[in-house]
Amino acid sequence: MVAALVGDPARANMLTALLSGRALTATELAQEAGVTPQTASSHLSKLEGGGLVEPEKQGRHRYYRLADPDVADVLEKLAGLAARAGHMRVRTGPKEPELRRARICYDHLAGDLGVQMLDSMVSQKLVRRRKQEIVLTQDGEHFLARHLRISPEMLAHPRRPVCKACLDWSARRHHLAGTLGATLMKRFTELKWAARDATPGSRVVNFSRAGEKHFAALFGPAGD
Repeated sequence: MVAALVGDPARANMLTALLSGRALTATELAQEAGVTPQTASSHLSKLEGGGLVEPEKQGRHRYYRLADPDVADVLEKLAGLAARAGHMRVRTGPKEPELRRARICYDHLAGDLGVQMLDSMVSQKLVRRRKQEIVLTQDGEHFLARHLRISPEMLAHPRRPVCKACLDWSARRHHLAGTLGATLMKRFTELKWAARDATPGSRVVNFSRAGEKHFAALFGPAGD
């Protein structure tokens, strides 16, 4: 059922657009998929019925977003599989290097910088990793509180793990998801270290010059 829903090219393009974490209208998703609004509505109805997207009405508009982070995790893994198999749909252009360097994956940092951050956290023993299992250490809790004012209470969620490995489609390695990954990305934005690209549909994350320095000071390449 899920494979059939994701396997359709138009629906796959819609779901990929929603990996930006932003809620989009049916019209915007129709443009992403290259189909008519009527066809888009039919696809969205199927995706909603399959539990992959959820609608949200605001005024006269009806917006759609991914149903939960697990859907985003599956989509990122499928993108990695497609890239390895040579079937990745790549949008070439000036934003491609930026997309691979730093991008949003639903609500957490992905791309080269996301992978670097996880590697650094493992090297500094802020998290303990065994294969795909990642656990925040006590040293990690102290580090987050001291440098970023992130408390354990901010990471608590009834249905989402604190740490989760998410396979990065461009780097072909893991970056950090879970409530910790989401909270870190939110904190980078609050501190104005990084900002989402304002281009509609873009997943690019741009770090300021000062933000790059702060990020590197905390999460420089492992071994530096």
